[in-house]
Amino acid sequence: MRDNNKKKYRARLKKKIRIRKKIFGTEDCPRLVVYRSNKHISAQIVNDSNNIVLVSASSFSKDLRQSLEKKSKSEMSVGVGKELAKKALKKKIKKVVFDRNGYLYHGRIKALAEASREAGLKL
Repeated sequence: MRDNNKKKYRARLKKKIRIRKKIFGTEDCPRLVVYRSNKHISAQIVNDSNNIVLVSASSFSKDLRQSLEKKSKSEMSVGVGKELAKKALKKKIKKVVFDRNGYLYHGRIKALAEASREAGLKL
């Protein structure tokens, strides 16, 4: 990594640690975690008290890959957000705590959060 990339990475990790001190997912209100790479986005709903991933969706999973093909990254995150909310509602998860994982609440992260809200999750 170059120096500038290291600084950005360390800054995101510091933000992530600060956020995780305050946010904790329980059985009643699990945590929605977002991970963003350069090409893809993934999200999981986690119960921290039992250390269990309840639901997950990502832009590189088999069921979403074909429907998201040749779409922009923001449109991909909207699709992932809707799919995650659909899976969560099937498991009777209606309310979650949003963990942006150190990323700014802007762009793809915001698109995923708003799409999951529109699909029925309460953040």
